[in-house]
Amino acid sequence: MNFALLSAFIPTFFFVSITPGMCMTLAMTLGMTIGVKRALWMMLGELVGVGVVAALSALGVAALLLNYPDVFTVFKYIGGIYLAYIGVQMWLSKGKMAIKQDSENTAQVSYYDLVSQGFVTAIANPKGWAFFVALLPPFLDASQPLAGQLTLLIAIILSLEFSCLLIYATGGKTLKSLLMKSGNVRIMNRIAGSLMMGVGVWLAFG
Repeated sequence: MNFALLSAFIPTFFFVSITPGMCMTLAMTLGMTIGVKRALWMMLGELVGVGVVAALSALGVAALLLNYPDVFTVFKYIGGIYLAYIGVQMWLSKGKMAIKQDSENTAQVSYYDLVSQGFVTAIANPKGWAFFVALLPPFLDASQPLAGQLTLLIAIILSLEFSCLLIYATGGKTLKSLLMKSGNVRIMNRIAGSLMMGVGVWLAFG
């Protein structure tokens, strides 16, 4: 692959990944509530979703989908309502993801639920599709085989995305530790719940 294109691609997509968005907010929220280790399952789903979006965007499929926004409607509303519901439960200090005073991590949300949250959040975001349609193709060299370039670029995208997700999840866990030391469990639940509800509304109506 063209080295000049690659040297421009890496900082560009790192900046894009590290910028706060739905997936990063979700990672920070899960870092607060269930810890970084269990949040890795959400990250797995999110990375699969990002990989799918990036690949289809580069192949031009996303351009067609963006002309028919109703395709996203079901995913957007179901995913948004589900995340908002979890946020309400957390805000009320109820449900599986609410933080308890006597346990560092009592959340027993299933791996499947976590993977699904990440995947739906990534795949059902029209802005994500639009972004990849606009930015990914310019970094492809038409004089070289597409498959090899696309594989390399998606691998770089997923590596950068994973690193940023870890940063946000670790930040959420650190914030939780600080508030737990002062006994502010209810405040912690309300912060996490508000963030989760925000992600849900953002996903549904963004």
